[in-house]
Parts: sequence; structure tokens; C-alpha cells
Amino acid sequence: MAAWIVARRSNILNHWCPGNPLEPTPHFLVVDDHRDIRDLVARFLKKHGLRAETAASAGAARRALDNGAFDLVVLDIMMPGEDGLSLCRHLREHGKIPVILLTAMAEETDRIVGLEIGADDYVTKPFNPRELLARIRAVLRRSQSLPPNPEPFQGERLKFGQWTLNIDQRELTNEEDLLVPLSTGEYLLLSTFLARPDRVLSRDQLLDLTKGRAAAAFDRSIDNQVSRLRRKIEKDPKQPHFIQTVWGGGYKFVGPVIQL
Repeated sequence: MAAWIVARRSNILNHWCPGNPLEPTPHFLVVDDHRDIRDLVARFLKKHGLRAETAASAGAARRALDNGAFDLVVLDIMMPGEDGLSLCRHLREHGKIPVILLTAMAEETDRIVGLEIGADDYVTKPFNPRELLARIRAVLRRSQSLPPNPEPFQGERLKFGQWTLNIDQRELTNEEDLLVPLSTGEYLLLSTFLARPDRVLSRDQLLDLTKGRAAAAFDRSIDNQVSRLRRKIEKDPKQPHFIQTVWGGGYKFVGPVIQL
């Protein structure tokens, strides 16, 4: 089976009010090789005041995406011909449309791969349409809350304080050119902060920006990662200078950050 729902990144949550002719209605593409599933999902979405189109294959979905503007993708992995993972990868390579996977219980490996290549969430079949709608709303809420992407780094190295982060090599060195090892998670977190200095980032935003939906959505996972990173870059991790806690808000990296 393959069930998709595709979402345009407009300010959907502000427009989730059926019956208001002045506001655009969220538009979804449901792709499933099983007609009963795609029609059921489409009817349920329409019942809740949303627009929904359907497609029976990845090829039909690509044509619909080329010809229309949509707001989110819900994708079941197993499809004949081009499968859902391939289509999900294509979407991630060419844009940032949110993707929700529909998977079978036995497809755990494919589900993990899907999250790793950029899917935002998944629903396991058989599923309750109410759960699917709730997950759609949650994914859209997260995507709307993310800060805008900064301009790409113009240099290969970023300097802050006594530290220099080599983007290409993923290496952190101090002023004496001594290498400080970083885990993948620590590097992603640090580069996220350096790209957004002096901006408060919530824990959910940091999860999305560093790990996507492959991360378990628990605040403590980010707290632990921040604590480990502080121990490596702060003179006094208990009184941090660079990564400051914003009570009730999240964390903020205090600049300046210089591109070398």
C-alpha cells in the first residue's frame, strides 16, 4: 500500500477554520495504490474541512506535485514500481514539504530508513484516521514554528571565542590548534547554534533542526546533549557563556560568529 499526504508550507494552522471563504484551505495529496485506503483518507480529510487529492502511484504523485501546490505528504512505504522511500528521498532532495509515513508493523527497518532520509513522522497500519489527523496537525505545527533557514555558510570554518569549527571536516579546534572530538550529535547541535546566534531556540526546534523526526521527542535528550557540548566548549559549564539557558524558552547561543 502507499498512502501519501502532501502539505504546502503555508501558515496552515492559522487557516484551519472550515467555512471561512477569506482563508485558504489546507491542500493535501493522498497517494495509495489501494483505492479504498486513499479514498477513505481523502474523505476523512474533506470531512474536516480540508482539501484532498488522490494518486494511485508515485508517478501520479509526481505529476500532481508538479501541477499543484500542496501542504503536507503522508506516505505509505510499500508501493509497486517506485516505492515510498524513493519518493520521500526525492521530496527531501527538492524541497522541505513535511512527510508522514504510513507503515505496516513488519516494516520497522524501512520505517527507520524513512525517518533517516527526512520523513517527519509515521503512523502504523491499521490506523485510526483521528490519529492520522492529529499527527498531521502536530507535524504542521512543528514545521510552522521552525525559524527561517539562515544563509548558507560562505566559508569552510566558523570562529567563536577561542574555538574554530571546520564545517567540511566536522572538527573543532581551540586557539592552540588542538582538536576536540565531537560526536555527530554534538556537531549538529553546535553547527545549528552557530548558524543562528543570539536567537532563542526551543527544545522542539532543536530536535527538528538537528535530528528531525528520527529523534525521540523528549526535552531531556536535548538537555543532555547541551550539557555534553558545554563541557567541551565552556570554561565553566555551570556558568556558560556561549550556550545560555532561556528559562521557559530553550537555549540561545551568544555570538559573535565569524566566517573564515
